[in-house]
Amino acid sequence: MSTDPLDEDATETADTDTVGEGLDAAEVRPIAIGAALHGQRLDRALVELIPEFSRSYLQQLIEAGAVQLQGATLTKASHKVRAGDAGQILLRPTQQSQAFKPENIPLDVVFEDTHLLVVNKPAGLVVHPAPGNWSGTLLNALLGRDPTVSTVPRAGIVHRLDKDTSGLTVVAKTRATMDALVALIAARNVSRQYLALAHKPWQGAAARRVEFAIGRDPRNRLRMATVDLGSQAGKPARTDFTLLQNAEKGCWVHCALHTGRTHQIRVHMAAIGHPLVGDALYGGAPAAGLARQALHATRLSFVHPMTGEALSFNAPPPADILAALEAWGVRSSYNAG
Repeated sequence: MSTDPLDEDATETADTDTVGEGLDAAEVRPIAIGAALHGQRLDRALVELIPEFSRSYLQQLIEAGAVQLQGATLTKASHKVRAGDAGQILLRPTQQSQAFKPENIPLDVVFEDTHLLVVNKPAGLVVHPAPGNWSGTLLNALLGRDPTVSTVPRAGIVHRLDKDTSGLTVVAKTRATMDALVALIAARNVSRQYLALAHKPWQGAAARRVEFAIGRDPRNRLRMATVDLGSQAGKPARTDFTLLQNAEKGCWVHCALHTGRTHQIRVHMAAIGHPLVGDALYGGAPAAGLARQALHATRLSFVHPMTGEALSFNAPPPADILAALEAWGVRSSYNAG
């Protein structure tokens, strides 16, 4: 019941900067390939060494001849590096690279130790800088709160929540913890459960399992869609839904993820005829006084990857969702499963 690393509830956005920008502020940075990167592709090694730049942008730099190792200019991202290789890369600033700056943004931290922290993210907070949101993100807040996480890729963010999705997310404070959390997520050993308010009263059995594969919508690249894997690109996806309470205009639903595809709950709810309140991208509309998508990550459970302690956290719905529930006559109590 876990999610795939950096896939859940968010759309990957490409770095739109090009290698022709920022020539007057270029930086020559040394490169040293350690044993841990031996045999890796050049572009993957550079992502580890220079995490403030996206892989797509680093690939552009490689193709432009901006990378040298062992005295040779390398132009193929697939080149396999070797331990002991040394050289340099000519970096040019992009909006993305300049977005990795600390900012004083308050966070609701529900748990913290020397290895990780769990944050209750408010709706409206972007998790990671991307086009249109290069500042004011969770990443900026994490850097402002603890500058040492600048040494951890993506400031320790291992999975994402959509900007307008509220709720619990876990963040690593060290590289070792990050690697261990990513392994837990990949092994489906992190449980994430959500609450959703959706249009139209629920019909049929209270519990329903949805196993529609999900891929990019070929008609709108900003959307995901259910797809037929026999003829379209995509990945298997499974969500278990349980009706908590019906209302005259909609339903209050508990959602348990078993995979973590981009926008999975939103896509699956729309596919079964219950788009989320406020989710215009997938057929929802503002209702009950709520304009943002009515989705909240209410429960997070996993075994601490460094201490072995079983951890479980709950976050009740925020005020805007509670007000929407009251407007529809739904009980304000919630069930995290």
